[in-house]
Amino acid sequence: MNEIDLNEIKSPADIRKMSIPELKQLAAEMRAALLEKLSVHGGHVGPNLGMVEAVIALHYVFDTPDDKIVFDVSHQTYPHKMITGRMKAFTDPAHYDDVTGYTNPAESEYDLYSLGHTSSAVALAAGLAKARDLQGGKENVVAVIGDGSLSGGVAFEGLDYGATLGTNFIVVVNDNQMSIAENHGGIYADLRLLRNSNGTAEPNLFRAMGYGYRYVHYGNDLASLIEMFRAVKDIDHPVVVHINTMKGMGLPVAETDKETYHYTGPFDLKTGAPLHEEAPQTQAETYDEVFARGMLRRMKENEKVVTITAGTPGVLGFDKERRREAGRQFIDVAIAEQSAVDLASGLAKGGMRPVAGFVSSFLQRAYDQFSQDIALNKQPATFVVFYGSMFGMNDETHLGFFDIALLSNIPGLLFLAPTCKEEFEAMLDWSVKQNTMPVVVRTPGAVAVSNPDIKLLDDYSQPEYEIVRQGKDIALIGAGLMYGFMAQAADILAKDGVNVTLINPRNLSTLDTATLDSLKDYRAVITAEDGIIDGGFGQKVASYLGEAPVKVINLGLPKEFLNRYNYTELQERCGLTPAQIARTALAASK
Repeated sequence: MNEIDLNEIKSPADIRKMSIPELKQLAAEMRAALLEKLSVHGGHVGPNLGMVEAVIALHYVFDTPDDKIVFDVSHQTYPHKMITGRMKAFTDPAHYDDVTGYTNPAESEYDLYSLGHTSSAVALAAGLAKARDLQGGKENVVAVIGDGSLSGGVAFEGLDYGATLGTNFIVVVNDNQMSIAENHGGIYADLRLLRNSNGTAEPNLFRAMGYGYRYVHYGNDLASLIEMFRAVKDIDHPVVVHINTMKGMGLPVAETDKETYHYTGPFDLKTGAPLHEEAPQTQAETYDEVFARGMLRRMKENEKVVTITAGTPGVLGFDKERRREAGRQFIDVAIAEQSAVDLASGLAKGGMRPVAGFVSSFLQRAYDQFSQDIALNKQPATFVVFYGSMFGMNDETHLGFFDIALLSNIPGLLFLAPTCKEEFEAMLDWSVKQNTMPVVVRTPGAVAVSNPDIKLLDDYSQPEYEIVRQGKDIALIGAGLMYGFMAQAADILAKDGVNVTLINPRNLSTLDTATLDSLKDYRAVITAEDGIIDGGFGQKVASYLGEAPVKVINLGLPKEFLNRYNYTELQERCGLTPAQIARTALAASK
């Protein structure tokens, strides 16, 4: 059989002309191209290697884009992009960055949504199906969910409503026996029973909800997938197609160590070993390491302390060994942030000392729980925010810089912004010991910066800004990570003979009015935060000082869905480099 020229695949129409043997060859060559790119570029390895055959079969059987496919956890859609006109982004190194890591309607009509979070595909697809029915359409509507997404509450809600449609509605459950780490939750026990019984076990959650049910035991076998998808195409009622796939298929180390190879940087294609730019021993300490070590210590010292994650233990620094060491005191609720927040509330109410860690972008899904079940009920739980930064993930679906505005304005929720490792640990120690209020502690970036001279407090419950340097006329207030840039700006100004007041606010939810009152006769107060200006910390300061003669300048990020931005360019655009801050201060002093 002749080798397939992948670059000749411009759309799904090109693969619909192929025979099954040709499709199998296509799958092999696509997987090889994926491995080549991922080994030098990094990305989501395991999810995409496991989905090659399923994606080919879906586009082979269904008449996309007329038939609609919504991919959940769209980090598993690299093969989909390859088939739908974006092949060069996976075969030509010069074009590797032409596409995002997630579905994006700006790239292709085959991408229906920009999706980077989980669990929403079924509800989105149900909406598309209802719109079709109301308008007399006939197209198939398919939701593809998996890689741990079924644990999210909105997945259950979508399934619950989708079962009532009474018309064509197809849910493909990609069951690779994994989430980002191992699966947690009762639904996965049900899936395991179904796998072990070749789809015949009862009870069957999907049948119980009102769906027809089909099972494909070899979910990486093209012929079986095509046969099944043909059987449900144009079906007149809701049906679940459960496919048993191999996460990481085609890369032995990814098949064996599925957690590590869920997402990884560049690696050796022969061995799978990561390719580090620096030797591991020279790499800087990170806040996930600081957090994990500190929480293990706290849990050993106090059996009431527990650590909670919503399916992202690695983000918290809890690898398999640390999870084993923590034992029952480490809780993974799977990809279910709302449940994690409410579990923390229940644990606190029950006398425990819960500490839950979240990726900043993901905690957005639990806003109501933070407001109602935590803050309104005054539950003394601690929440640690990771990747809450302009220097974190930069895909539009994973932006981490909305959390200050999101959470610091909830009444009764204390939002702390440490500036260094010592302050981070001190705030965590205090928050775990106190029992009067819920506390959010935001990690200041990724790399753990040490400042032994930082003034630590015994009690962070009341706003008490630290005046690190006493100057006159100009005050620089730097929140969290931005404090370091403000300190550098102060150094620049000092060389020019301009002595400014430098302040570490610590608390971003409650104002230290006494300190702010002392600045009312200054020429200018400049605030900087690693978050959006609208609704952020700086605007609270500006509002309080609004009737005073002092000019208040807020520096921060725009309220925009930025996509794959350059960190340096964004920092300069927002005037947040030390040199720019110093120039702003000089201009304000005249």
